[in-house]
Amino acid sequence: MNDFSGITIALSKGRIFEETLPLLAVAGITPAENPEQSRKLIIGTNRADVRVVIVRASDVPTYVQYGAADLGIAGKDVLLEHDGVGIYQPLDLKIARCRMCVAVAEGFDYQAHVQRGARLRVATKYIKTAREHFAAKGVHVDLIKLYGSMELAPLAGLADAIVDVVSSGNTLKANKLVAVEDICLISSRLIVNQAALKLKREMLQPVIEAFVRAVA
Repeated sequence: MNDFSGITIALSKGRIFEETLPLLAVAGITPAENPEQSRKLIIGTNRADVRVVIVRASDVPTYVQYGAADLGIAGKDVLLEHDGVGIYQPLDLKIARCRMCVAVAEGFDYQAHVQRGARLRVATKYIKTAREHFAAKGVHVDLIKLYGSMELAPLAGLADAIVDVVSSGNTLKANKLVAVEDICLISSRLIVNQAALKLKREMLQPVIEAFVRAVA
């Protein structure tokens, strides 16, 4: 990978990739393949000096931080969990919008538990964000790290509440959960490796400016 001297953009599959395509198009960049239909993890584009690497959403900041990618697009939820060292965040792309919230099973009196100072068990993959949220409120919690299907945790008795990102709310509703507290609004951000911004400024700046125009 290190012998590639052009621009490497780290993207994740799914909603972020789909909503990034129009922004890339404004920058004159078109991926050669759809990652949903290809097994390739490194995808060329219509430009010989630009390629895309397909990684897990939670890994995008790490690839950018360590210079394996020059640019990346990551959700604010992922960036809040990442330490952000070596990463410049010049632009909110206003795509893949959702919200981070606290949710509980229907019938669970969350406010009553909080008011009487009860210790809550909270399942989430957003440990740092959840810890800071509850600490700011003075709520005592035991955090349980999960990687998938947060909605199951209250139903199975593993946790009293979950902290997760919610888009339409349909998944919560289908599993008889209800959002009781919003933590923050989430959207995807353009992130840039700080060293690359200096070393590859002539290549990167037009792409960054094209993203700015596309969002505006």
